[in-house]
Amino acid sequence: MITKSAYEMSAAMAAGETSSVALTQAHLDRISAVDQHVHAFLHVDTEGALAQAKAVDDARARGEKVGPLAGVPLALKDVMVQQGIPTTCGSKILEGWRPPYDATVVTKLKNAGVVILGKTNMDEFAMGSSTENSAYGPTHNPWDLTRIPGGSGGGSSASLAAFEAPLAIGTDTGGSIRQPAAVTGTVGVKPTYGGVSRYGLIAFSSSLDQAGPCARTVLDTALLHEVIAGHDGKDATSINAPVPQVVKAARDGNVKGMKIGFVKELNGDGYQPGVRSRFEESLELLAKAGAEIVEVSCPNFEYALAAYYLIAPSECSSNLARFDAMRYGIRVGDSDGASAESVMNLTRQVGFGREVKRRIILGTYALSSGYYDAYYGSAQKVRTLIMQDFTKAFTSADVLVSPTCPTTAFKIGEKANDPLAMYLNDIATIPVNMAGIGGMSLPCGLAPEDNLPVGFQIMAPAMQDQRMYTVGAALEAALLDQWGAPLLSRIPALAGTQ
Repeated sequence: MITKSAYEMSAAMAAGETSSVALTQAHLDRISAVDQHVHAFLHVDTEGALAQAKAVDDARARGEKVGPLAGVPLALKDVMVQQGIPTTCGSKILEGWRPPYDATVVTKLKNAGVVILGKTNMDEFAMGSSTENSAYGPTHNPWDLTRIPGGSGGGSSASLAAFEAPLAIGTDTGGSIRQPAAVTGTVGVKPTYGGVSRYGLIAFSSSLDQAGPCARTVLDTALLHEVIAGHDGKDATSINAPVPQVVKAARDGNVKGMKIGFVKELNGDGYQPGVRSRFEESLELLAKAGAEIVEVSCPNFEYALAAYYLIAPSECSSNLARFDAMRYGIRVGDSDGASAESVMNLTRQVGFGREVKRRIILGTYALSSGYYDAYYGSAQKVRTLIMQDFTKAFTSADVLVSPTCPTTAFKIGEKANDPLAMYLNDIATIPVNMAGIGGMSLPCGLAPEDNLPVGFQIMAPAMQDQRMYTVGAALEAALLDQWGAPLLSRIPALAGTQ
């Protein structure tokens, strides 16, 4: 049953063929069996998950109406606070912290009866593209345990690919949902900025961060999207508008008459040949399904990476100032006579990892007197140009598409000492965050060079997220007809689990 989709699991529970307790226990058993190899989870809440599952089963037994995902297990990225559950953001500086409240996303999950299995591993404070920056060790890609599962949400995507959970929550600041989905052969969506509440999401870059759904199918992702989306008065950036009809779109999947624009700047010479070939084959399938494929140009996308790595570090240098050893988390050097300044300095020195320190320093410099206009101010102007590129492109196409990542999953440690090479993994995903629009990644096959998953990215205008699901469902169906079975059915056996 753990290899089924969340939708199939829900149907089986509704038919009395299984229970939430049985499903939850099966996934907990799977975690026990394989997570020593994958390291997708930082904390597994066995007692809490089983209690949530029993509550759903009891509600069903009483004849109460439950939601479409009630009783289905989920893995939660450790950047979302959950009351009483350890929340670290992948950082030593928050080791042992148990939040006193739930994030709005967590509240919505609980209200919908979704069973939260535990918290997943991530790059520290969501800063990274490989989950190697976690203070608690890297997560491994279930397709090849020597390779990265993407980042920053590698734990969430790996839990899906390893069949440790059928659903997961991620967050996406520059590609942290879509890039892990691409390299693990799963589905991940960054909703329109403001479409899902950020209340209780520990901030990295407030103008870019967005929580979103992760799953193994387009429909499952849409079902989870509808659970977590909607206006929240606790989040000043939350959009007060109806949630796009993403589930209806995922069930429809009709692209006849749609114009799909491939962005010529996001399929260039720096892309792995196998990634390009799988992407181009997917365009052909969409054309056969009735879509019109057009080329669009977004010339300012080439500046997106540089602008992002000024805006995001600038905002992180401000957001992470709150981790000062005075209110929560670890405290170092707190001896008799120690000044508050020395405790703060020692705690931040010990508690933050190298990548976090690098970005805090870069952001502080970009915001400093005399440099603000030259760096942060100029980056914001580039952001405006990127938004204008999208606006113009969407006059020619209903959605835009590209490969999600320029390459398949690389080896753990391969790029750890080369920050620029690591940053380039997000070259195709960052423009979406800069413009605040929606983005999806779904698997479109295996690269012939290494038999590793390739991601297909779909981008839609703000609050038109349903368009991504329409195109994603159409491509997923066409690929399933071609493959004869889901891509993840071809995943190699995890080492030591047979």
